[in-house]
Amino acid sequence: MIARSPSLSRRRLIAGSVLVAGSAGALVVDPGGAVPAAGAAGDAVEFHGPHQAGIVTPAQDHLHFVAFDVVTNDRTRLAGLLGQWTRAAARLTRGQGAGSLGAVGGPPGAVADDSGETLGLPPAGLTVTLGIGPGLFDRFRFTGRKPAALADLPAFPGDRLDAARSGGDLCLQVCANDPLVAGHTVRNLARIGGGVVRARWSQVGFGRTSVIGPSQATPRNLFGFKDGTRNLDVTDAAMVRKHLWVQPGDGPSWMEGGTYLVVRKLRMVLEAWDRESLGEQEAVVGRAKGTGAPIGRTGEFDAFDVADARIARNAHARLAHPDMNGGARMLRRGYNYVDGTDRSGRMDAGLFFLAYQRDPRTGFIPVQTRLSRHDAMNEYVRPVSSALFAVPPGTSAGGSWAAELFQ
Repeated sequence: MIARSPSLSRRRLIAGSVLVAGSAGALVVDPGGAVPAAGAAGDAVEFHGPHQAGIVTPAQDHLHFVAFDVVTNDRTRLAGLLGQWTRAAARLTRGQGAGSLGAVGGPPGAVADDSGETLGLPPAGLTVTLGIGPGLFDRFRFTGRKPAALADLPAFPGDRLDAARSGGDLCLQVCANDPLVAGHTVRNLARIGGGVVRARWSQVGFGRTSVIGPSQATPRNLFGFKDGTRNLDVTDAAMVRKHLWVQPGDGPSWMEGGTYLVVRKLRMVLEAWDRESLGEQEAVVGRAKGTGAPIGRTGEFDAFDVADARIARNAHARLAHPDMNGGARMLRRGYNYVDGTDRSGRMDAGLFFLAYQRDPRTGFIPVQTRLSRHDAMNEYVRPVSSALFAVPPGTSAGGSWAAELFQ
């Protein structure tokens, strides 16, 4: 039955089934382009809007991130690909195939325009978010259009970066509540990009490590501590405008309503961490492991006083606090990862850090500079991958990602 109905969305194919009836609800964007909220009709996230989805969208359970190198010197082909990706991503987030025919709707002798492994599945809250790396502007000579904020990140003390797994001309952050849906999306967008882009590196993540808005409970990272307690509150319009979205006058007009994404893969030395006492772990973090409360307090959201003598001077939570960094704030959207074990039998695992901000020069860079020099957690964390991307604003129906860049 399913094979005979390729033009139907995955959600419609199972309409009325127990799966849809038991769904947690749709994710929609209100007319003002504010925070996506839970609905009751399914689990699709609106693709179009003033900002790209997957930023202030409540964080999904799974991540598949991929960075690409552009392998063509033809600007027209690159612009065409971004248009193809935009249309395909819009279809995929509605639960449809990557192409108009889907996996089984074309002639038997033709190559299908979707790989088909998600036939019969709902969209699973899928979001696809595009970023553009700094090197692309120099290569294609987008004169006067490279934002000053998109300069390469500086080298930080303690970095042990793998160049082959850092940087990139383009990136796709794909998030969903089903890892198969996320993987299917990356697979099909990479296929569409053949001859124009080549995958440079990728990362699969699970178990979100940040709170996106007050509706989500604070998750835990692989150190066992609550992570993202004081994340930027996306329901606070003034804070979001000040710290997240690029404003008129910040730089090139094509980035207005966009943001900047810092990506850092942080390998955690779990074996060393697990040998530390509870008291030592809490001193390193600056919060209680059980409750997430600041040292000396009882509640997770109790005020964090950076001058409190009970909190170590080099505690991570203290050094990362806005009061220690001129009020700098970012929207964190990280995930845990486990990539097996290394040759010594130690777990290759940690945090895939994703942080969105209005300007990394006033957001991530000053915070990381302080942390890299003084943070007690540096003994247990190794930065192994790093990248920075400009994330353009969203599109309207029929539009294309970063279209203004090519005008």
